[in-house]
Amino acid sequence: MRARLILSDTTQFEGLSLGAMGTSIGEVVFNTAIMGYQEILTDPSYHFQLVAMTYPQIGNYGINPSDFESRRIYAAGFIIREYSPVVSHWQATRSLDEYLKYYDVVGISDIDTRQLTRHLRDHGAQMGMITTSDEPFEVLLERLKSGKQLVGRDLAEEVTTDENYDWPMDKESKHDRQPGFRVAVFDFGVKFSILRALYQHGCRLRVFPAHTPAGEVLEWNPDGIFLSNGPGDPEPVAYAVDTVRVLLGKKPIFGICLGHQILGLALGAKTTKLKFGHHGANHPVKYLPEAAVEITSQNHGFIVDADSLPRDEVEITHINLNDGTLEGFRHKTLPAFSVQYHPESAPGPRDSRYLFENFIREMKQFNA
Repeated sequence: MRARLILSDTTQFEGLSLGAMGTSIGEVVFNTAIMGYQEILTDPSYHFQLVAMTYPQIGNYGINPSDFESRRIYAAGFIIREYSPVVSHWQATRSLDEYLKYYDVVGISDIDTRQLTRHLRDHGAQMGMITTSDEPFEVLLERLKSGKQLVGRDLAEEVTTDENYDWPMDKESKHDRQPGFRVAVFDFGVKFSILRALYQHGCRLRVFPAHTPAGEVLEWNPDGIFLSNGPGDPEPVAYAVDTVRVLLGKKPIFGICLGHQILGLALGAKTTKLKFGHHGANHPVKYLPEAAVEITSQNHGFIVDADSLPRDEVEITHINLNDGTLEGFRHKTLPAFSVQYHPESAPGPRDSRYLFENFIREMKQFNA
């Protein structure tokens, strides 16, 4: 079946339907990773986005039970150049097409993703629609332009957990071990791989909904606070910013992605939207304290404005070597630090796993 990708600036691409039939609307972004489509599709940070993969062939290793980042697909739609119907992986349990259909996710293949990527680089990320409908172009375009927008919308509340839970949830996974640091995780769209990384570093985790007041979290008496990744614009998540202001100085705080932006806002900084965002597994970042370069996994459309940080209180620790944007900072006197990128990778390199060790060290020093 034929499918169409329509952008809000009236650009149109025609291709073949992939996954479910129907219509899906979201912000169109491109990801430069050559693998990891399963992790990308299930990352809650991609909620309300149509993800285009720049790698030309997708689907050859199918879907397996080990690489999920959540319990379902969060991407609003999927855009690829060529779909591989032949699955070749010893862990695969189903094909990509079957997986998209199971979760009723609309996709499109057989379009020129290089042309699409160049268009988004030149004109910026924008709202788009994937559809198998044969309705007139003008009707679909009007529906797209009159639909929900990303900026100003609180997407974190749409993906956060409904209630507290301990990680891992499977009791059989809680093998005997020495009690570790108690870490309260604010779920703005947390990835399983982040929870795994904290757990592997010996942390006992309790995950809290995004709206949880500071007092309720402190009643659990955690040794540290983790602010998770998540989708969309950080400014509408003002309730979390207020909560973090209360928690600053009371417990060590570590933030990633949206959590980094929320910490920045809590410290008085401002956030801005990037032209086309950073989405991929090959972004070079410089760690300023050691003059070291890390290759990082990234997924964000907004950043903390470095010039808006209170420089008498905050030290910049990481910068992006592609465009010079802020990638990390730490407070000079309080135990609080964050990075914009994803040290847990999944998919991507593991150059930055030391940040989890830094968090452990902060908790040791604070609780000594």
